[in-house]
Amino acid sequence: MIDKVIVGSEEWCSLPELKVPAIKVRVDSGAKTSALHAEQITPFDKNGETWVRFVIHPIQRNVKNSIVCEAKVIDKRIVKSSTGTRESRYVINTEISLGEKSWVIELTLTNRDSMGFRMLLGREAMTGKIIVDPDERFKFGVVTPEKIKEYYNTTNIEKHGLRIGLLASNPDLYSNKRIIEAGELRGHQMHFLNIKHCYMKLDAHQPEIHYRGGRILNDFDAIIPRIRPSMTYYGCSLIRHFESLKVFSLNNATSITQSRDKLYSLQMLLNHGVDIPTTGFANSPLDTNDLINMVGGSPLIVKLLEGTQGKGVVLAETKKAAESVINAFKSVGANILVQEFIKEANGKDLRLFVVDGKVVAAMQREALPGEFRANIHLGGKASIVKVTAEEKKIAIKAAKAMNLKVAGVDIIRSSKGPLLLEVNSSPGLEGIEGATGKDIAGEMIKAIEKSFKWLNL
Repeated sequence: MIDKVIVGSEEWCSLPELKVPAIKVRVDSGAKTSALHAEQITPFDKNGETWVRFVIHPIQRNVKNSIVCEAKVIDKRIVKSSTGTRESRYVINTEISLGEKSWVIELTLTNRDSMGFRMLLGREAMTGKIIVDPDERFKFGVVTPEKIKEYYNTTNIEKHGLRIGLLASNPDLYSNKRIIEAGELRGHQMHFLNIKHCYMKLDAHQPEIHYRGGRILNDFDAIIPRIRPSMTYYGCSLIRHFESLKVFSLNNATSITQSRDKLYSLQMLLNHGVDIPTTGFANSPLDTNDLINMVGGSPLIVKLLEGTQGKGVVLAETKKAAESVINAFKSVGANILVQEFIKEANGKDLRLFVVDGKVVAAMQREALPGEFRANIHLGGKASIVKVTAEEKKIAIKAAKAMNLKVAGVDIIRSSKGPLLLEVNSSPGLEGIEGATGKDIAGEMIKAIEKSFKWLNL
């Protein structure tokens, strides 16, 4: 008991190993684990061990003061927050200095923008070290604004490059990590912006976009939208608001919205002279028979308009099966497309990746044995492929028709020539970068640089 130090419910401490000279901490014996505010959390390999790189803004509501930290990962665990939500967090060990006492604690890394403190000290870090007097605050003194300025004028690193936000839902996805990495390698300030944490202020004189905790996001140069289908409406609303603030969006809201409507996008592509498999669309089950005959009969493909990544796509091998599938979908009010089956493709299709009007990479996707549709998300194989000039022309024409600067264009080879299947406005990078070895994330960053006439030295 003699060695324990009495502390208040709020204190200023330092984290020497992370080069954080001062950070205000909430001392809370009701919390089991300790947590540190961290952004742009990126794991990497160092000498065969997993480390993590992250950015700390140690002063609440101040994003100008930032410190880039690296630490070895000791664990990754599910933590239940004070709001009851469960979150997977990286865990690190680091030294804390409180008054004249220093010791090593476990810290989980998470975004604490919505909290009053950048750091929380839980009871596991207190055991045998301190006693909390909840009536006291700052028993070891207050760090003044002048002192803060002195501390962080020396630790701030002057940053160059564009300020680019990646607007997405999951920072751990391969594609999102690669884009952040590619931007940082080219000298830009990259920030992961969780769509669910953004909200808008609509005002004639001072429109704003806020991030959880009240941080204002109006000062971005550009955003890269990676909108999952379930977030299309809200995500595109955010993109439109960024655009109204003169923030450049790599794919604009209108183009993304159009690409997510499979029927409308096919109609647009046909209007621009892009060939597609014969496709039918009807509202009433009474028209099922003629709908089947219209696309050449069975076998045929039935597609849910809202389906993605191969989900909601069914092969009906006989007319009876086709009638059953179509009528089943119609009975639950689902909108479907009926499309001719290209048998000669033999379960293969092409994915051409278009960036800023150029095909930067292409791969062939092959279905698993017994499957009819190539889908690497469901275990299909991806391999490098040489595409024809006509196939490249179709991909570029399709991206231009949809007004997309970044597009994954899916093409199938048929006896009639190449046919376009669909255009994806948020194409994944993992399969195609792995198959081709191309730096597609870097090409996306270059497209932003080009729009700003940015010279990367």
